[in-house]
Amino acid sequence: MADDNAQGRIPTVIADDVHIVYRVNGAGGGRGSATAALSRMVRRGKGEPRGVRKVHAVRGVSFTAYRGEAIGLIGTNGSGKSTLLRAIAGLLPTESGHVYTDGQPSLLGVNAALMSDLTGERNVVLGGLAMGMTQAEIRSRYQEIVDFSGINEKGDFITLPMRTYSSGMAARLRFSIAAAKNHDVLMIDEALATGDRKFRIRSEERIRELRKEAGTVFLVSHNNKSIRDTCDRALWLEKGELLMDGPTEEVLKAYERETGK
Repeated sequence: MADDNAQGRIPTVIADDVHIVYRVNGAGGGRGSATAALSRMVRRGKGEPRGVRKVHAVRGVSFTAYRGEAIGLIGTNGSGKSTLLRAIAGLLPTESGHVYTDGQPSLLGVNAALMSDLTGERNVVLGGLAMGMTQAEIRSRYQEIVDFSGINEKGDFITLPMRTYSSGMAARLRFSIAAAKNHDVLMIDEALATGDRKFRIRSEERIRELRKEAGTVFLVSHNNKSIRDTCDRALWLEKGELLMDGPTEEVLKAYERETGK
């Protein structure tokens, strides 16, 4: 296990036998009115209403993350990686088990909400405020954020509404805003997959800096090279279960042998 040499290290995230279950409404056709649904529930009494399907997305996952670690989450689509990050961030309740965190977790994903009708400039301000930065901190780091994102390299895009950005430009700006602040726990969900090579190199270097500041970084990516270049530890999830937890190269080699990816 990756925790064998844990003595003297400071835990930042503890997942203790975490189970996460989604409840999905089944196909109900034209009889799906709220009144009809309530009537069915009353008729059935206690228990799950008819037509609700359970999806057991995370199954008994346990691990401990420590300050200064960068941890890659790998697995095929639907393996539970993003769901687990959302639970660590406090955005999803656990069905059973517990998640303990030291400090404030921050989740950055390609779908992280910035306001598409506002300019990139305004979103830098709003994103910084949402992360707890002061107006003065945002002003002092504003140009650094814009330069890091690279979105102005081919024009003054920072003054345009974000709805005019490509998905890659928007993802780079989101990462740049998040990376402007040191985090206790930063979780990155595929945000590096949309950037060009220059941006990925900058991003990987910034992740290493965040680790040096005693933070913990989780990275979800289907790009094994990004995981290798950035992370010293990897968690391999499949069908919601933690199959392997250990040094990055060891886990990735096993994953690649099994999946051919």
